[in-house]
Amino acid sequence: MSRGTIQVDDRLAHYLDASNRVETPVQLKLRADTGKMPNAGMQIGANQGSFMAFMVGLIGARNCLEIGTFTGYSALTVAAALPADGKLICCDVSKDYTDIGRKAWAEAGVADRIDLRIGPAAGTLDRLIADGRSGQFDFAFIDADKENYDRYYEQCLVLVRKGGLIAIDNMLWDGAVADPANQSESTVAIRALNAKLRDDPRIDFALIPIGDGIALARRI
Repeated sequence: MSRGTIQVDDRLAHYLDASNRVETPVQLKLRADTGKMPNAGMQIGANQGSFMAFMVGLIGARNCLEIGTFTGYSALTVAAALPADGKLICCDVSKDYTDIGRKAWAEAGVADRIDLRIGPAAGTLDRLIADGRSGQFDFAFIDADKENYDRYYEQCLVLVRKGGLIAIDNMLWDGAVADPANQSESTVAIRALNAKLRDDPRIDFALIPIGDGIALARRI
């Protein structure tokens, strides 16, 4: 019987990073600078960034959403994978963190592709729906407060077109989802959403062990 998923130790993780899409100097600097911050664990890794850029290119995305931007590495990666006229709307509550991202986006020459909206993401997404943007987005990335993941997913399901893709980060939650004894609010929310996605007839679904686990939902 297949062992399923290979165990990724530090040595293999470094090999994956070295063998995947090469990071640009701006990406390297932003990831290194963020890695020195107290909340560095909120940043996606290079391997995951490479995978997301591949997905954006694979579906020919032009209009994208991001819920949870932090210091801007994922936004930088997605924006760089878009065509010159592509647009990414980013939702975040922190001006301090996203100001770090703004500098990197400008340095990379993709700032004109990114529309950063500061404020609670649920409100921003509701306004997009009210403004008639339903079904106009090709790709959405959710990486914010876990307790509101289900709400963000439902909003993105309205905003993303048929055939479009929603990627949700941290869906393995460092293994906590598989521990019945872990009943923290975030863990319970993620576990419930995984079960919902698995059985949701509105989407095709895959849960894959890249980074801290990415749930992929393709609207059908």
